[in-house]
Amino acid sequence: MTKVFIDGSQGTTGLKIFDRLKTRTDIELITLPENLRKDTAARKEALNSADIAFLCLPDAAAIEAVGLIENDKTVVLDTSTAHRTDAGWVYGFPELSKAFDDALKQSNRIAVPGCYASGFIALVKPLVDAGFLPADYGFMCHAMSGYSGAGKKGIAQYEAAEREESLDAPRLYALTQEHKHLKEMQKISGLTRTPVFCPYICDYFCGMTVTVPVFSCDLQNGKTAEDIRALYKSIYNTKIVQYKESIDEAGFICANGKAEKDSMEITVCGNADRILLTARYDNLGKGASGAALECMNLKMSLPAEYGLNL
Repeated sequence: MTKVFIDGSQGTTGLKIFDRLKTRTDIELITLPENLRKDTAARKEALNSADIAFLCLPDAAAIEAVGLIENDKTVVLDTSTAHRTDAGWVYGFPELSKAFDDALKQSNRIAVPGCYASGFIALVKPLVDAGFLPADYGFMCHAMSGYSGAGKKGIAQYEAAEREESLDAPRLYALTQEHKHLKEMQKISGLTRTPVFCPYICDYFCGMTVTVPVFSCDLQNGKTAEDIRALYKSIYNTKIVQYKESIDEAGFICANGKAEKDSMEITVCGNADRILLTARYDNLGKGASGAALECMNLKMSLPAEYGLNL
């Protein structure tokens, strides 16, 4: 039976993974008592005893955890940003291409994608790879997320009995254009310019939309929105990530339309001049714990969607 350890099981992502694994009968969960949860020696023993270890930790702690592993068999699934652009780690988004899928299955060091980055990369990487847009294109990205993406402190702020009125409205943040997902958004997409990124946190629990606008006149070699649709359709046709001709409801796309789901929808809107590329998914699902569990399934030679809520 596969032994699994979650290092950092009390954070938002760690708790979500734990809740979803505790009922699975095909794994054995390694757990530590509360008084040893942060004990280095206890964590080291658990990490080295595990077949698969989830790291749900801040970046520095995730790097430290990897350093505690003294064998070459433990598969590490890191949900932090620490290793997402590290050349020695595989980026855990198998739907991007067969090469990504194969690399994930062969590696013991897998970086689980960031929530916002998952949508941006899903939209942009195929366009750059196929030559529809150049690597130095000035991409812009607008994104909306439920407040669960703000972590435990942010969740507590939004769910407090008495809270600031400013929390009632969507809030733009990362105003300095230094969001922690930007590095992976640029590198994994193959860009030579960092995108302009405008994320909003909103007064609902979970769910996310990521939208990238494109001018049709900027598309290379006479490509059109129909060519983008055909490209996405050829790539995103799995049970987890699918191209959809339409995901709107009477002209509106609801950002929490995939809440509590582990799947992602990709669509193309706009007109002949201005195109909107949109990915919709759950920031806690395909944007976090769902993606991590999908990676675990593939490492266990199970169907990617095994145990997921699609």
